Amino acid sequence: MDFVTLLQVLDSTVRLAMPLLLACLAGLFSERAGIFDIGLEGKMLAAAFLSAAVAAVTGSVWLGLLAGIGASLLLSAIHGLASITFRGNQLISGVAINFLASGLTVLLAQDWFAEGGRTPSLMGAGRFESLTLPFAETLSTVPVLGPIYSELISGHSILVYVGFLMVPLTWWVLFRTRFGLRLRAVGEAPEAVDTAGVSVVGIRFAAVAICGVLCGLAGAYLATGLQAGFVREMTAGRGYIALAALIFAKWRPWHALWACLLFGLLQAVALRYQNLEIAGIPLPVQLMDALPYILTVVILAGFVGKAIPPRAGGQPYVKER
Repeated sequence: MDFVTLLQVLDSTVRLAMPLLLACLAGLFSERAGIFDIGLEGKMLAAAFLSAAVAAVTGSVWLGLLAGIGASLLLSAIHGLASITFRGNQLISGVAINFLASGLTVLLAQDWFAEGGRTPSLMGAGRFESLTLPFAETLSTVPVLGPIYSELISGHSILVYVGFLMVPLTWWVLFRTRFGLRLRAVGEAPEAVDTAGVSVVGIRFAAVAICGVLCGLAGAYLATGLQAGFVREMTAGRGYIALAALIFAKWRPWHALWACLLFGLLQAVALRYQNLEIAGIPLPVQLMDALPYILTVVILAGFVGKAIPPRAGGQPYVKER
């Protein structure tokens, strides 16, 4: 693999890892507060559809982004009501959200656009364009460092840079602020937080809302940044992979970044090398497409070690009277 090919693979890695990273950080906030969220997939899918649909109708990707975040927040509110207010089973609520989003997005897309459950292709102001960072063209002729800056670091949409900035921001919020301390405490010992006079319900709803915003960003990037429109089931299991990355990262932001980049790399390699042969036997394209998911399972099974979730995770809190 030459240097140019390596840069192309790494560039694809960044693009493919970004929706995973945003969804993984979304799950991090929710699960650190004790709310397991299997519904990341459904929230991303709903956000992808509504962002692409609104962008196609209005011609504004920013309105599409707001619509996508709104759709994800609505599903987060449903999940919060079911699991926090009514103390329902969090896993069942998340699975229900996934089924709801899977069916409803196709139904609405067909009714709205009549294009087989997809939206029209987005162009111009209807999708996020690549940004050229300062001095990228000037430095492109510098050996090694120039191409890295101009082709790998520069040339991504604004949501990619937002996603990377969310990693240190998430770390700072969780581990350096009073809100983060309370959020982590709610996921470990909600009765102690309640005794201190802090609202467990309020903290958990805040965490679920942050999760909704980040899932909205992930879904909107998928439909208006990574691709140019919505197609049926376009999340392709990314919400579940984000949950796997969260476990692999042991609920820590920086580790989540590397876990998502690893899966993005596996997917980028699988997409680039579709026609591989081993001992003269061509590998099926389907095997290469499934390879990132297979390797993810292998990595989780063999290299994660003991991952201990928040102690109060999945358990509704009942205030003592």
